[in-house]
Amino acid sequence: MIPKIRNQFPIFQKRGLKPLAYLDNAATTQKPATVIEAMDKFYRSQNAPVHRGVYALAEGATAAYEKVRDQVKEFVNAKHREEIIFTSGATESINVVVAGLSEAFLKRGDRILLSDMEHHAMIVPWQAAARLQVSTIDRSTARKKLKLDFVPLNSEGRIDIGAFKKLLAKHKPKFVGVTHVSNVLGTENPVREMISLAHKAGALVLVDAAQSIAHGAVDVQALGCDFLAFSGHKMYGPTGIGVLYGKKELLEKLPPHKFGGHMIAEVTRTKTTYAPLPEKFEGGTPPVAEVIGLGAAISFLQSIGLNNIAKYEGSLTAYALRALKNVPGLALLGPATTKARAPIFSFTIKGIHAHDIATLLDREGIAVRAGHHCAQILHESLSLDASVRASLCIYNTAEEVDRLVSALVTIQRKFQ
Repeated sequence: MIPKIRNQFPIFQKRGLKPLAYLDNAATTQKPATVIEAMDKFYRSQNAPVHRGVYALAEGATAAYEKVRDQVKEFVNAKHREEIIFTSGATESINVVVAGLSEAFLKRGDRILLSDMEHHAMIVPWQAAARLQVSTIDRSTARKKLKLDFVPLNSEGRIDIGAFKKLLAKHKPKFVGVTHVSNVLGTENPVREMISLAHKAGALVLVDAAQSIAHGAVDVQALGCDFLAFSGHKMYGPTGIGVLYGKKELLEKLPPHKFGGHMIAEVTRTKTTYAPLPEKFEGGTPPVAEVIGLGAAISFLQSIGLNNIAKYEGSLTAYALRALKNVPGLALLGPATTKARAPIFSFTIKGIHAHDIATLLDREGIAVRAGHHCAQILHESLSLDASVRASLCIYNTAEEVDRLVSALVTIQRKFQ
């Protein structure tokens, strides 16, 4: 199955003495030919502005664009198609929610609860909304003086559910933001349980699904989340496109984040009336080709089967966990077992800087990430300034894991 899947990705067809072992999938995945071809076909024969023209070409583009909205609705099992908002990515999706809640829902002194493993995209918008960036802005200038609290992690690299419950009871937060899967630790959080607990405490919940959406089925109705965000480029789709799911009743109350054409019902010299969902949140000319590419990426995932992907990646995760134990001095961050764990492996090797490891691996044709992975708070909690991250997906193989381990052993010996 895997060779057949790999053959669908043009980037892996390049032959050389050291073929590419692409292990940076938590940053962005490679694109199958079907995605590339769908976007190419649109530009060659279907390109036209959506929602604006009454001629056949424009109506065809609009139909193709809106078909993908229905496709996404089914993919995440949303109740209404109006609950699917196209954005530029998970970052913008989160910013839409933060800006809207800050303006229309929250009051002075309200608490926001995040976790120590959150991506900067979940943390920075709230700090900006609360004016907590004390290095540049004094705390006294806080717009509403929102308070941010962070749930700590346990020794295994999982959210401390006991501490989460205590913070909910103590602070009664109005909002909880949590990543479905950590982009550093690979930890899959018990988001369904956390959402239920947060709702009982009176909080709205946004789930960052950027690292989970391509690795298994995500059902927003089963989770019960109020909002969910993900990016197309981490699920074999193009860059520049993402999705915000939100419960219809909440999105209708949420003010828009982006103003301009298409998101209006009427404009006069004195006022503007906004369009209904989903147009209210999609101002300006949308990235039509990227939406088409997103639809092709979803079709690619469905052609393999999300359950099949989860099963294969689970076995690959187990293999990698065993194999990495053979590297002297390697310290794995996050869970050491496959339970509730995605194929994301961040680690350090004693005495060798992460950037040096990544550079030397690149010479062997192995692409990994080195740094803090937009999770500085997490690294600070572990007393680290950087780590190496190897992240796998459906087109990766045990042989590539073996290449990684062999190269790491060689690097470790050089630095002894």
